[in-house]
Parts: sequence; structure tokens; C-alpha cells
Amino acid sequence: MRADDGDFAPRLRGLLVPVLVTGPSMSPTLRHGDAVLVRRGGRPVRPGDVVLAVFRSRPELLVVKRAVRAQDGGWWVRGDNDLVTDDSRAYGVADVQGRVLLRYWPRPGRLARPPV
Repeated sequence: MRADDGDFAPRLRGLLVPVLVTGPSMSPTLRHGDAVLVRRGGRPVRPGDVVLAVFRSRPELLVVKRAVRAQDGGWWVRGDNDLVTDDSRAYGVADVQGRVLLRYWPRPGRLARPPV
């Protein structure tokens, strides 16, 4: 499953979902080609979490972004790469589908929090 492929958004099933990251918007935390494991459900999303989300204005677009703040019953999300603006600055509020737990390929590990 790719994070930029909207055809899969309605088919997210199960507790744990593998997702392939595409594009540079989450660099340096995640890079194009990284494979992550997303958990649906579980603890509530908190600011700073990396999430899998769908923008309300672009429901066909499934994205991996960082949750910034709760807003209008959804989340304002941003990429870690400020030079790429394909996030809530362009598309508005997103609905979170799950939290990214870890990267399992090619550099396995937990994801770092953004610098303050």
C-alpha cells in the first residue's frame, strides 16, 4: 500500500497496516521508499505523532504526515520538510486513519520526535 494512492483509503483493514512512503514531504524523518507500520485504533493521536491521514478536501489522497493540532473534529497535519507544502497548508483539515508505529524498511526503528 502506498501513502499517496487514494484507491486504498477505503480498504484499510485490520489493526496493523503496512504503508510505503512516497515523496519527500516527511524528510528527514521518513524518506521516499521507507516502509512503515500503521496502527489503526489504540491510544488517541497526540500532537507530534506521525499519522496516516486523508484530507477532507482530497479524500482520494492517503498521506503520511505529522499531527500538529486538533481542529474542526480532525487534525491539522504537516510534513517535516518545510519546502514541500502538500499538507494542511494546502488542503486543510485531515481525518487520521492511524498512527505510524515504526519504520521497518530499510532502516528499522522508531520515529524521532521533531526538534522543539
